[in-house]
Amino acid sequence: MKRFFKPIEKEGSAKKPTLSVSVSSSSEQNGAANANQQEEKGDDNTKSKSKEEPLKFVTWNANSLLLRAKSNWPQFTKFVNSCDPDVISIQEVRMPAAGSKGGPKNPGELKDDTNTFREEKRIMMTALATPPFGNYRVWWSLSDSKYAGTALLVKKCMQPIKVSFSLDKTASKHEPDGRVILAEFETFRLLNTYSPNNGWKDEENSFQRRRKWDKRILEFVVQSSDKPLIWCGDLNVSHEEIDVTHPDFFSSAKLNGYVPPNKEDCGQPGFTLAERKRFGNILREGRLIDAYRLLHKEKDMERGFSWSGHPIGKYRGKRMRIDYFTISEKLKERVVACEMHGHGIELEGFLGSDHCPVTLELSPRSPDSDSDIS
Repeated sequence: MKRFFKPIEKEGSAKKPTLSVSVSSSSEQNGAANANQQEEKGDDNTKSKSKEEPLKFVTWNANSLLLRAKSNWPQFTKFVNSCDPDVISIQEVRMPAAGSKGGPKNPGELKDDTNTFREEKRIMMTALATPPFGNYRVWWSLSDSKYAGTALLVKKCMQPIKVSFSLDKTASKHEPDGRVILAEFETFRLLNTYSPNNGWKDEENSFQRRRKWDKRILEFVVQSSDKPLIWCGDLNVSHEEIDVTHPDFFSSAKLNGYVPPNKEDCGQPGFTLAERKRFGNILREGRLIDAYRLLHKEKDMERGFSWSGHPIGKYRGKRMRIDYFTISEKLKERVVACEMHGHGIELEGFLGSDHCPVTLELSPRSPDSDSDIS
């Protein structure tokens, strides 16, 4: 979620990384990069893979994966080691796509055409070469600048059949700002999205952009009913009042006193009535279930929210649940756990971000379900 209340720390001002394993030679760096190159379809190893599929998932808005690599990688490493996910979905990578200034961009590769960007790429690839991340393959969908962007890490023993980067499932096309990674496995699809912030006004990059996005998401989930779906990420919406700490505060929030003409557009981005209604419609029409709310019916003021306002200022203690795992109804009986891993107004467990990781665990498929994929 856009942190409108505090300037973002500049990457160049951060301290040097302190990683447990360093990549000391250019050949090692290239090896790490090549191991995680962009690829739309599986290679020979993927095609001949076993039928073992992911059961444990993490989604996390890192609020700059590079900053996390520089400042919080030991904590993130400890977290990943503790929950051992099969798939890690990242939002707000905030590293630019490869390509020279003014030239074509490659959203599937990290930019490295200047000394600064080469160093940033080295830091990122070094982090991803350290245990346990070397056990994962990485896909990127990146913006042209240090903005938005997503990443997907999947254990090498559980590779997807196909990976694409747009809601129309076109493998070679990336969504603007790198907001989508779609991985297709044998029996389900996983959609990792960084949904655009609604903003405060009825402008092209605010309300209008979000309306268009919600319309496209609705079309996607309705048209993808042939296979169960796991839709995760920073969805930038709190569906119900139970999903925010202070409903009245968020409902009446304004930017510089501005009040939109349509009452349903009033309030905190992510908690306007218009957004919440559209999200509810997407869940209904797509026959999707909010996995966290399936297991946690009551409001949890300590651990029930994934985004937290800054500990200093009027947003202190104000929190929202905007990071989700939504699942197809066919997966409902397989949900073992879905948890938030941050708590408190001091952002404990947020690993340096303003969002905490969210996890989902499914039980293995029963043999009877093998022929009932759709």
